[in-house]
Amino acid sequence: MAQSILTVNLPAIAENWRRLDRLSPPSVETGAVLKANSYGLGIDKVAPYLEKTGVKSFFVALAEEGKELRKLISGKARIFVLSGYMKGDKPLIKEMNLIPVIVTPEQYLRFVEDLPNHKFGIQIDTGMNRLGMEPEHFLALKDRIVSLRPELIMSHLGCADEEDQTTNRMQLRNFRDLTRGMDFPLSLSATGGILLGDEYFFDLCRPGIGLFGGLPFNDGVQVLSLKIPVIQVQKVCKGEGVGYNRAWIAPRDTILATVAAGYADGLIRSLSNNSLIYANNTPCPVVGRVSMDMITVDVSGLQDVPEYLEFMGLAQRLDDLARQASTIGHELLTSLGQRYKKIYVH
Repeated sequence: MAQSILTVNLPAIAENWRRLDRLSPPSVETGAVLKANSYGLGIDKVAPYLEKTGVKSFFVALAEEGKELRKLISGKARIFVLSGYMKGDKPLIKEMNLIPVIVTPEQYLRFVEDLPNHKFGIQIDTGMNRLGMEPEHFLALKDRIVSLRPELIMSHLGCADEEDQTTNRMQLRNFRDLTRGMDFPLSLSATGGILLGDEYFFDLCRPGIGLFGGLPFNDGVQVLSLKIPVIQVQKVCKGEGVGYNRAWIAPRDTILATVAAGYADGLIRSLSNNSLIYANNTPCPVVGRVSMDMITVDVSGLQDVPEYLEFMGLAQRLDDLARQASTIGHELLTSLGQRYKKIYVH
């Protein structure tokens, strides 16, 4: 069988949620961000498991994602839609009992006209300049917003994973100033913000990547194992080129294994000549270009070549591989393709 095997450990995801939850006081709720099909790992398996673990508030990017999530969890759970209230969202927001997190004055005015008695949240831009009401717009609408009693007022930190806290403290100060005196639930922190400590907790935290063992949460447990079958082993002589454009020239006689995965499976081309795949605990260099369906690996150091080689197992975490690809764990995780055989450990 040439199909790679992606193993997802659901108890590990739940344990990461518990560890993140324990970082804040019991009075602070810890939700879960399950955008992009639970970061590519399967919302149909991850969401129900997390709800059983204790998650009561979920966050998705789109109303369409919220619709799919609502089918999987109880009606008691809250589902916040981070893109707010877009044109055409009314049927989904209403029928699926979703909570749009309003990000512009135009969205707010459209929402109160369409769904005046429906739950909503507000996102304020406190300095990231990506999404959320500008402070002057929020202040202009503040009395009207307060009168409708939002479920949540939130913002998002742009530099929570950086050692220099200047920007984070500026955003924290802005968020406090804009929400001072308001008695509604507040939220500022995703995974990185949780790690900044008490000042950033407020009433609700929103971990995402940390649930899946990604940075900046160093204390998470490993969630993934990706085992890729070896489809050919061959000897390459010194001086021979390997793969497209002869991007790797054998410096000596070399034993190569070709494995059955590539950039069509989310193993992006920047891993070419620049990454490691493991045979148990033994690292083996990727050599030559990552192609659509295949990767070539130098297995000269192995006494026996196993049936499968492994990315992102116990010997190599998600962000170890991401560093080799000059990217972040978020991108690798959400890029994982559809051809894997997924096995869920319960």
